Amino acid sequence: MAVLVGKKAPLFESDAVVNGGEFVEKFSLDQYIGKKHVIFFFYPLDFTFVCPTEIIAFQDKMEEFEKRNVAVVGCSVDSQFSHWAWLNTELKDGGIKGVTYPLVSDLSKTISENYDVLAGEYDYNEDGEMEFHGAAVAYRGLFLIDKQGVVRHQLVNDLPLGRSITEALRMIDALQYFEEIGEVCPADWHAGDKAMEATAEGVAEYLGSLGK
Repeated sequence: MAVLVGKKAPLFESDAVVNGGEFVEKFSLDQYIGKKHVIFFFYPLDFTFVCPTEIIAFQDKMEEFEKRNVAVVGCSVDSQFSHWAWLNTELKDGGIKGVTYPLVSDLSKTISENYDVLAGEYDYNEDGEMEFHGAAVAYRGLFLIDKQGVVRHQLVNDLPLGRSITEALRMIDALQYFEEIGEVCPADWHAGDKAMEATAEGVAEYLGSLGK
């Protein structure tokens, strides 16, 4: 599994569905550089079980992401037409109607490969023919990308394990606090908690404030 933290987020242009039903060609994260932080997350497939709980949970917290000036973008190996159909299916019927943030189509699986979240790989068999081994879907990868297009946090879960949207917001708060104030954020830090300077004195002062 590649570690992309500290590196530029891999570039791509792909079909996407935005605003709950509008098709966009050549959608790219470049549009956010210099303007917004980005939560870019992968999920395995449309019309499945754990996936809608995460997708709807992100939507339910959109006001919190918008307050932090963060764009949320989802991606799976489905086509844009599958995304559109799912976005136009009622929740009671297993759909995600009401979701407004972009869903990117990675039908070629190249985006998942470049972010190293594809749950399988291409290889050659004994006859020299290329074939795919594993599940041709994306793991539940999540990448926090700053305004310079650099990955600052990544998390990758196996297919059965849903993610915490609250933790994603906590990581955004920590990054934005560091960017604004310059202090680093200790274990389990939340907005409003005491942070510390990245020095031996700063650590001592912080631990002292905890009575340790």
